[in-house]
Amino acid sequence: MSIPVELPELAQALERYRFAYLLTGTDHGAPHAIAVSPVLQGGVLTIQGVGRRTGKNLASRPEVGLVWPPADAADYSLIVDGTASVAGEQIRIAPTRAVLHRSAPSPEPAAPGACGSDCKEIKL
Repeated sequence: MSIPVELPELAQALERYRFAYLLTGTDHGAPHAIAVSPVLQGGVLTIQGVGRRTGKNLASRPEVGLVWPPADAADYSLIVDGTASVAGEQIRIAPTRAVLHRSAPSPEPAAPGACGSDCKEIKL
């Protein structure tokens, strides 16, 4: 199930979560995950502090994923894809796609090409 949501609703969705995992790609294709506290400012997610490995990964592969885990297993995770850039000690991520996701199956069959879980897309 997909429900489009405008970018201002992303800010509202973020209020429900304490932290996120930033996922970058290593030279070997493995994911590198770190816990972060992104802030949405002017449509861009900003993160203070850039670690050595994260900075190296972003220099080669700016496409990232962010996952905010739910506080309760029955709730949704917030997943945001984006393109990152590094400015000094700050990471700036321009969101390209966002979805609220949980593994509970939807009561309705998924449309071809749609998420088979109980997903709500956030339209950016």
